[in-house]
Amino acid sequence: MKQSTVYDCTVVELDKHHHETGNITVVENDVTVPFDVKRTYYLYDVPGGESRGGHAHRGLYQLILAASGSFTVTLDDGKIKRSFILNRPYMGLLVVPGIWRTLDDFSSGSVCLVLASEKYDAGDYIRDYDEFLRLKNE
Repeated sequence: MKQSTVYDCTVVELDKHHHETGNITVVENDVTVPFDVKRTYYLYDVPGGESRGGHAHRGLYQLILAASGSFTVTLDDGKIKRSFILNRPYMGLLVVPGIWRTLDDFSSGSVCLVLASEKYDAGDYIRDYDEFLRLKNE
């Protein structure tokens, strides 16, 4: 597994084009994000007090955005944890492989949009934290 740290993850400000009838933000492969987007999904109607995520990826890159509302993303590389509050639709969090992530503190009506570098592959997920720590220390 990639020996990445939470410091390899970064907040990315996307271009926001203002118009009197509303704003638009454009995301383009290898321009706005440093990978080709092969999968897009979104989380919504997350009940109060619930968490999502709770896993890491072996090879997947993600850009996580708050398309609406807000939530907190906590990243963990096995040694250091960093938390980010996402609450602007033009600010995304780039998450590299080998980082455990947890999403919580969802506001009412929030929508978490995720742009991923690969299609779904169950084998790319690490869902057990102890296994994650073992792989990080190999």
